[in-house]
Amino acid sequence: MAANLRVLRRRIKSTKNIAQITKAMEMVAASRISKAQARVEAARPYSEEFTHVLRTAAKAGASDHPLLTPREEPKRAAIVVVTSDRGLCGGYNANVLRETERLIRRLDDEGKESTLYVIGGKGTAYFRFRNREMSGQFTGFSEVPDYSNAAHAADHLTAAFLAGGENEVSVDWDEDEHADSGADRKVMFRAPQDAEGKPGVDEIHVVFTQFRSMLTQTAVALQVAPLDLESEDDESETSGSDDSSSSGGSGGSDDSDGSGRDAEYAFEPEPEVLFDSLLPKYVRARVFAAMLDAAASESAARQRAMKAATDNANDLVDNLVRESNQARQAQITQEISEIVGGSDALAQ
Repeated sequence: MAANLRVLRRRIKSTKNIAQITKAMEMVAASRISKAQARVEAARPYSEEFTHVLRTAAKAGASDHPLLTPREEPKRAAIVVVTSDRGLCGGYNANVLRETERLIRRLDDEGKESTLYVIGGKGTAYFRFRNREMSGQFTGFSEVPDYSNAAHAADHLTAAFLAGGENEVSVDWDEDEHADSGADRKVMFRAPQDAEGKPGVDEIHVVFTQFRSMLTQTAVALQVAPLDLESEDDESETSGSDDSSSSGGSGGSDDSDGSGRDAEYAFEPEPEVLFDSLLPKYVRARVFAAMLDAAASESAARQRAMKAATDNANDLVDNLVRESNQARQAQITQEISEIVGGSDALAQ
C-alpha cells in the first residue's frame, strides 16, 4: 500500500513538471504568433501584387518567356516542401507531407518526374527515412525565417528552372559575367555553387501551410512557375496594345487590375530582358511568402498542441491525486484497524 502511494506521488510530480514545460512552450508559441502574423500580412500584398503585375505585363508582349509559357513535354517538376524543424505541433507536418504525396502522385500520372527541395528538419527526416532523393535540404529557420534563407533556397530553384528538365545546373560564367544557365538563354543570374550538377526542372511547385486565421491553417500546393496567366478571374480582357508605347522597342498594353482601373505598361528595357531580371526576384518573393505563412501556421499549430497537452496533463494530475487520496485513506484505515486489533489483543 505504501509502495503504491509512493508511485502515485512520483507520477503526480513528474506529470506536473510536464504540464509546466508544455505550458511554457504554449506561451512561447503564442508570443511568436502575433509577430509571425504581422510578417505574413506585410509580405503577402507584395507577393500577390508582384504576381499580378507579371501576369498583366505578360499580356503586353512577353508571353513567350520561359517564366510565362509552359514548356513542351515537361520532364521534371521541382516540389518545395515547407515543414518545421521541430515536432510537438500536432498534425502540422503530417498535413503538408500528405499534400506533397498527393502532388507527387498527380505529377507521376502526368508523366513528370518529381524533384524534391525540402525546407525543415521534419520533412527532411521523412523523405530520408523513405530513401527519397532530395536535390536540396534547408533547415534551422522554420520558425523565424528571413529573406536570406528564402533567397538561398529560391536561387537553387531558379537555377534548376533555367537549366530545363533535360539538362543539369551549371554554375559557369561567361566573359560577360552572365550566368550560363545550361539552357539556351543567358540571364543576369548566378546560380549557387552547391547547385552544380543538380537536375534541371520545367516546373516549380510549393507545398506549404497557408495561414488563414488563428483557428484555420490549410496545407496547399501552388505552382510558382511557369505562371498560369488565366488563373486570375478578376482580370478582364486586355484591350490591346496598338497605341501603347515601348521605349525599349517592345509592346505595351492596357489591362485591368480587377477594380476597373486600367493599367498601361511601357517596357524599358526589352520585355525578355526585363523578365529575365524579374524571374529570380519573383521566385524569391513567392518562396519567402510561403515560408512566412508556414512559420505563422507552425506557431499556431504548436500553441494548440501544447494547450491540449497541458490540459491533458492537468486532467491526469487530478485523476492521480484522487487515486492517491484513496490510497492514503485506505492506508490510514488499515493502520487504524491494525492498532485496534493490537489493542484488543493486549486487553485479552
